[in-house]
Amino acid sequence: MAQGLMRKLLPGFLAIAVFMTGDGFELTFLSKYVVDQGFSSAQASLMFTLYGLVAALAGWSSGVLAELFGAKRIMIVGAGSWILLHLVFISVALPSHLYPLMLGTYMLRGMGYPLFIYSYVVLLAQTVDPGKLASAMGWFWTAYSFGIGVFGAYLPAFITPVIGEYYSLWLSLPFAIVGMLICIMFVPTTANVELETMSTADKLRELSRGVTILKDNRQIAFAAVLRVICNLTLYGFPVIMPLYLSTHTNGGGAWFKVTEWSTIWGLLFVVTVFGNVFWGRMGDRFGWMRQMRWWGCWLSAIGTLAMYYVPQFLGHNLPAMYACAVVLGLGISAFVPMGAVFPALEPDHKGAAVSAHNLASGLTTFCGPFIATLLLETVGFAGVCWAYAICYIGGSAISLWIRPRQPGFDERGRRVAVKEPVADADPMIMVAAPQTV
Repeated sequence: MAQGLMRKLLPGFLAIAVFMTGDGFELTFLSKYVVDQGFSSAQASLMFTLYGLVAALAGWSSGVLAELFGAKRIMIVGAGSWILLHLVFISVALPSHLYPLMLGTYMLRGMGYPLFIYSYVVLLAQTVDPGKLASAMGWFWTAYSFGIGVFGAYLPAFITPVIGEYYSLWLSLPFAIVGMLICIMFVPTTANVELETMSTADKLRELSRGVTILKDNRQIAFAAVLRVICNLTLYGFPVIMPLYLSTHTNGGGAWFKVTEWSTIWGLLFVVTVFGNVFWGRMGDRFGWMRQMRWWGCWLSAIGTLAMYYVPQFLGHNLPAMYACAVVLGLGISAFVPMGAVFPALEPDHKGAAVSAHNLASGLTTFCGPFIATLLLETVGFAGVCWAYAICYIGGSAISLWIRPRQPGFDERGRRVAVKEPVADADPMIMVAAPQTV
């Protein structure tokens, strides 16, 4: 991206990194903390599952809402709702030990972060050249990973042993508030001129297109399925791994302390920080779909199974688990072009396409914990991990039917050579010839 555009977008990336640090504080310990309070592992998993369901609905609406009312405005609404509901969750719901209240407040809080971060995806789609959108999405996911994974995992690893899980949850608030303030003061305001002249009925139809597009465009539907698959472990593992690695619940081995698991999970996100930028550039250069098909799906499947089997065979071996985290992090970050695929599949309705992407992104926060909730008490941790791995392998096959119009490539993902215009020719006319990569 050009330096001027990068400087313009940088405050948004910073706001996402800071805000998601607060959102990520709980991921490495909340499921275990809920179980320690006397609730079952299924109840803990259900909290994450319903949280993901609300996040899916918020993610779906965020794309078109951001186009209708402005990305910055929807970001502020999302951050404000998150802060308010998190305050209710930690000050009222958790101390009450009333499971329905805990479930309800945590579930509703799930609408906050998708509105905040995915509205920014719309801003990127509106301001970044399509040929460089995957690179921009790489920086977006880098900011996300820094927040939810690196700082969101490593800070609790140091803080929780000192002040405990409950008071660590309170430290989420300052990060969320600062992230919202950065957004308010520095994120640019954008608007869709065409949508400003729409009637209310037309705007509602545009909002509904975020779902109907899945029926009208088969490739968008396939891309949505792949988008759900690509982050299953990212949201499923925070539910099951603290129990599998640090307790004897449902056959867990208690090989590691929760703080050690936090460092494993944090390393995975350190890898994605660099992987997002690397794979964003590789996708723009060598093809989005091939990268996700062969690197994203298969590395994620291998890393998922390794995270389960390495402790079984090697016990308390942190270096080996770190290696597993590296493999899984490389696989997950290889999916970074997904944010560019959707608008490329529906260039005339980018807001609806981004909404479909965001709906799928939210559904993965639902499906990851849902698979765990459904299978954990019947087939155990092994069955859950195999279910994730099979989904990744299936995603590799599904990707064959997704053929976005990536700038510089044909519909089969092969690079197209662009010749320089001759001196007497119209400078706007370019001649392209196919070339196999």
